[in-house]
Amino acid sequence: MSLERPVAPDPYELLPAVAAFDVTSDDVRDAEHMDPVYSAAGGNVSPSLRWSGAPDGTRSYVVSCFDPDAPTPSGYWHWTVGGLSAAVTSLPRGGGSPDGALLPAGAFQLRNDGGTVGYQGAAPPPGDMTHRYYFVVHAVDVDRLDVGPDASNAVMAFNLAFHTLGRAIITPTYQL
Repeated sequence: MSLERPVAPDPYELLPAVAAFDVTSDDVRDAEHMDPVYSAAGGNVSPSLRWSGAPDGTRSYVVSCFDPDAPTPSGYWHWTVGGLSAAVTSLPRGGGSPDGALLPAGAFQLRNDGGTVGYQGAAPPPGDMTHRYYFVVHAVDVDRLDVGPDASNAVMAFNLAFHTLGRAIITPTYQL
């Protein structure tokens, strides 16, 4: 069985335009292949992220990692962190551990599409196309969205659609 299919569009281009700001990482680069340590086979280590230049009025952040190239109609959510105050401007390497020990106070992680809490690393099917991993920092206009740790990623994304002031995106790739 072949997994030949067209490349999915950039999922964030399908949403209303918002301000852009900057996100960088010591661990991953835009449009470059991720090191296997950030894959499921490599230990599910989340990369470091740093952001700056969020729009005025930013009161909190949500960070997510989404793979639109997964062989499903809904893509694949690898990580979502909510409850980040506006004072937070970085997450350390390994911050997506299941226990969340390296996350700032008040932050919480949703279950990824694999059903576990924390960052689930890249795991495209062997031989499949190169997958893109959208690490996105969402600048939010409220102190805290009305979404808790038991919500689905779709519910978080839906709420973000009405409260996002800006997005910072870095999109490394991975292929087996």
